[in-house]
Parts: sequence; C-alpha cells; structure tokens
Amino acid sequence: MTLGDFELTVVSDGTYPLDGGAFFGVVPKVMWSRKAAADERNFITAGLNSLLIRTGKQNILVETGIGNKLPDKMVKVYGQPAKLLENIQTAGIAADDIDIVINTHLHFDHCGWNTVRREGCVVPTFPKAKYYAQEGEWRHAQEQHIRDAVSYISDNYNPLIESGQMQLLRGDQEIVPGISVRVFPGHTMHMQAVVVTSGGKTACYISDLIPTTAHIDLTWVMAFDLSPIDTIDSKMRYYERALPERWLTVFTHDDAVPWAHIENDDAGKLQVSTPDQR
Repeated sequence: MTLGDFELTVVSDGTYPLDGGAFFGVVPKVMWSRKAAADERNFITAGLNSLLIRTGKQNILVETGIGNKLPDKMVKVYGQPAKLLENIQTAGIAADDIDIVINTHLHFDHCGWNTVRREGCVVPTFPKAKYYAQEGEWRHAQEQHIRDAVSYISDNYNPLIESGQMQLLRGDQEIVPGISVRVFPGHTMHMQAVVVTSGGKTACYISDLIPTTAHIDLTWVMAFDLSPIDTIDSKMRYYERALPERWLTVFTHDDAVPWAHIENDDAGKLQVSTPDQR
C-alpha cells in the first residue's frame, strides 16, 4: 500500500499456535471462539506480521518475528516457521538493504530475526541496519523476572547492544522524518508502537496493544499482559487519535487481516474496515 510518499508492505514470518485462553485472558471462550477458531488443544493460529516501510531513501523493518533460534523445548510448543527472510526477498529486499530495524518490545516472537547464528557466533541478520528498542524494555528483559522470563531470549538483542548496533530509546521519539515511536504500556511497561505519517495519512504498527482485529474492544486483553489496566488505558489513548484521524492500524498477530481502520458503527460499537472497502 502507498501511504503518502511511503510504501508499506506487510511481510510475515509465518504463523504459530497460541493458547486461546491466554490470548484472550478473562474473556470467556464462548465469546472469543466466535472470532477465533480453536483446535482440540484450545490453540488458535496467530500471525507473525512485520511491516516493511520504504521511504524512498531508507528501508525500515518493524519487528522481526520468531526467527530461527528457538530452543528445542519452545519449538515443540510454537514450531519455527522462519519465513520472514524469504518473504522480504519476495518483496524485493535483501537483508543488506535494511537500514533500520525497530522492535516494539523484546519478546521472542517480535525480535527473533534480529540476529542469526553463524559458525557458533550470534551475528546481526541485517548487518547494515541500526536497531532501536526502548531502554526500559531491555532493562526489564535483563531482570529475567519469573513472571515473563520465558518471553526473553538474550541472543536476540544483547549482542547488538554490546556491538553498539542497537540504540536504546527513552520514551517517545522520532526515528526518521515521518516515522516515530510512542510508548503504550500494558503488555509490557515499555512497549512502543511505530507511527508512520506521510502525505496527510497515518498508519500505526500497534503491536501487542491490539494484537488482532478480535482484540479491538477495550476490555479484550491478553493474559500475557503485565498490566491489563494499563493496556485498557493505552487503548483508550490510542483510539482518541486513531479513530477521528482514521489511522490505519497494523495488527502484529492477525493471520487473516494484517491491517484495517478501526471505527465506530452506527451503534457506537468498535469495528474494523479493511482499506479496500472504503
């Protein structure tokens, strides 16, 4: 899709299974199963959507999926689709062509392709890129808290910190003209969204604040979220801008609808409309 002077392409690292109860938190299955089909194990299929932004001057990749470094124990649960590099190449971009990588947070399913293992060493997948993440997110990852230590794999980011290739941010910041990050706490306390503005139009990679179109309701919050109340407050803050200004929302884990406009229907209930419908 064209957004002003920018070209946006959703590139996928494939799909992976997630427990439906965890994905929808306190929402009863009788409700969420109308929007997401579950298998006999109660697992739903989640997407791994990254966003490639071509500005005309730089190629920017938002999020890098699961990658190919999961330990065997995690592969048994999630699989390891590892489709991102193939799909980036299909979009006409090589790993050497990526100038900037932005991680919304550092969970294993969002930054796995930051690095690869070669000859026993962990090296950048995108050797010429500058990587960005929030400092608070990285510090939390270093704590290895019992609540969410399983979500963090240090080889995805620590080698980049040590080499100076990853820059740690402190709060909202413009990365390049037209592309900025804004912190929306809840899923993690320092998760950032990526806002893209050009030609009077705006798109936002909202990450796990609203992981799929099924999560647009304010109170539909994942059990994975560290602070559900903050998630709801962040959603409200996002909608205050995104709805009246008709932002295009990019969904990180929706395997069927990677982006859409969120709007109110005639009864005031939130709904989505895909760009080709308007």
